Amino acid sequence: MKYFFLFISTFLFAQQAKTVDFTSVSAQLSLNATEKSVAGTVNYSFGILKAIDTLKIDAQNMQFSKVELNQKEVQYLNSGKQLLIIHPFQKGKNTLTFNYNATPKQALYFVGSPHSEDMQIWTQGQGKYTSNWFPSFDDVNEKLIFNLEIAFDSNYQVVANGVLKQKKNQNNATVWSYQMEKPMSSYLLMLAIGKFEKQTQFSKSKVPLDLYIENKDISRFEPTYRHSKRIFNFLEKEIGIKYPWQIYKQAPVRDFLYAGMENTSATLFATRYVVDSIGFTDRNYTNVEAHELAHQWFGNLVTAASGKHHWLQEGFATYYALLAEKAIYGEDYFYSKMYESIQQIKYASRTDTIPVLNEKASSLSYYQKGAWALFVLHQEIGDKKFRRIIKNYLKKYAFKTVTTQDFFTEIKKLSHFNIDSFSKEWLESTTINTQKVNALLVKNKITKIMLELDKIKSKPLSEKEGFFKLILMSDAHYSAKEMVIDQLRNETFEAKKNFLELALESNNPQVRQAVAYSLPKIPEEFRMDYESLLSDDSYQTQEIALLYLWRNFPKQRLDYLEKSKKWMGFNDYNLRTLWLSLALNTPEFSTDKQVLIDELISYTSDKFEATTRQNALEKLIGFKIINDIVLVNLVKATTHHMWQFSKFGRDTIRILLKNQIYRDSFIRILSSLNEKEQFQLNRLLNEII
Repeated sequence: MKYFFLFISTFLFAQQAKTVDFTSVSAQLSLNATEKSVAGTVNYSFGILKAIDTLKIDAQNMQFSKVELNQKEVQYLNSGKQLLIIHPFQKGKNTLTFNYNATPKQALYFVGSPHSEDMQIWTQGQGKYTSNWFPSFDDVNEKLIFNLEIAFDSNYQVVANGVLKQKKNQNNATVWSYQMEKPMSSYLLMLAIGKFEKQTQFSKSKVPLDLYIENKDISRFEPTYRHSKRIFNFLEKEIGIKYPWQIYKQAPVRDFLYAGMENTSATLFATRYVVDSIGFTDRNYTNVEAHELAHQWFGNLVTAASGKHHWLQEGFATYYALLAEKAIYGEDYFYSKMYESIQQIKYASRTDTIPVLNEKASSLSYYQKGAWALFVLHQEIGDKKFRRIIKNYLKKYAFKTVTTQDFFTEIKKLSHFNIDSFSKEWLESTTINTQKVNALLVKNKITKIMLELDKIKSKPLSEKEGFFKLILMSDAHYSAKEMVIDQLRNETFEAKKNFLELALESNNPQVRQAVAYSLPKIPEEFRMDYESLLSDDSYQTQEIALLYLWRNFPKQRLDYLEKSKKWMGFNDYNLRTLWLSLALNTPEFSTDKQVLIDELISYTSDKFEATTRQNALEKLIGFKIINDIVLVNLVKATTHHMWQFSKFGRDTIRILLKNQIYRDSFIRILSSLNEKEQFQLNRLLNEII
């Protein structure tokens, strides 16, 4: 009978939004960093629109107690996936209060050792994962106002959605009270805890912009957030609708799953974008920052009703981020990015048969093709009408969910634009009308050059060398010069030497970097020219130049190692780990090699982020510097929450297990591993038999 009830209830839950209106929720939460758990008291306010007998709240693997409806105990079921309240509900207002606790397997992440300097706790609810750490709603159509009180160790900063209304001491903890004014979908709920410094700026419209950074990275604050205020002011003006929330916060977190996440009023982003002035050349936060901020309107204020309409969030955020970058870096930059993305879309269309308007569409379709669809629309109906359409669309559907048809309706009100043809071409098909695309691209001088370069890519160098020289000697945007370098890749060195010299003379970091990558084999006559790349203000250029020079010129290795011995690089230590591995593989380099080995191995430990650990592990294993510590840390990688790193760990172990010596070593270390690590290693050991 129980299972029948659950089946019937599951069917009815799809209709819950039509019968129940959840308006707000307040919660008092505490987190246990040692147990990696969360517990709290939750109070929901809701109205019953039509009589029902069961209420549902999504809750993955949680325990509940003191469940009360309107301050009286009520019957409930815990299915393991949902909290089910069984009651003959009638029309009217109600409150539901309960206690819960959970040890989430996903969506709430504990990074670093508990209560250490580097410990962080953060959430990632993209899609429908918030119900793993907070009893909420997987359905994006259920929007309500969230207010959180979070108690935690007073030595740490706590960040959550909305405005900090109160901060008070309670025993050995601090209670942070955050409040929202407007409703949002549950997947946008967030919290982040860490040792942060905060600086507050104000937009032209007086919105406070709270910018967080780890204490140790305070010197990187300016380059990391270099364009933050400018991006905010631009988007608010360009979109034409005031920023919809009371405050905007941004915080970098360690081992984040994505580049960034646009939680309502509070973006979290990966620490790889925390850079110094040199790192800014290769890895700046500008595009990610603009993309996540644009989501505060497109996704948070107005939310796609289902996955089928996901482009209304990602396509819009991608396009408006590019518009923000155009304001900062210029029109040539914007058009070169549009050119690059349409080339990717064209290439993917050879095998990708799923169009944008499909819940199974690829990220490339949702993001890049969605942005291209908006670019086409913007160009064809004109800037004035486009802005009015966007403004009307956001005003009409503010704090609601939308479909593509809702957006089309707003277009039709102001334009005779052929929506049906547009939809079929850009949203319902995977083919690309190259002629139409090129007609838009040739309006810009740089993409006109790039289209010309594409046309002649298969021609012999003798027929295009004049054009190449003209581009390299001009003030053309670096994207065109990079295309020239790429087309020279398979030419003999003698044939392309003069072009490479011109490229280096450009003193453009991106063009010089293209030269660095294009020459894995460096002729002696070009050695001194290539060595100049070691002095470029680009950690990426320095990394590839050091590696290629070390490989090509054994006699100069000591000079290269001496020049680069203090390099560290990005915050993932890309230059330091490379230097250590090269020094260890240079026999004539006189130093205590064990000290270098110990340092390189130290970067594989869980005291460092996944990118640093993988950098170090790749170099150690590549150069066969492998001991038990390396193997243990490799196994630890398999249990990491970042799938890319855990996959690297598993794939690397599979390769090593083919060697009986390493197989025996893995068996020997098995007893020193924890339960999760033993499970992963045993599975791999059995898999290879």
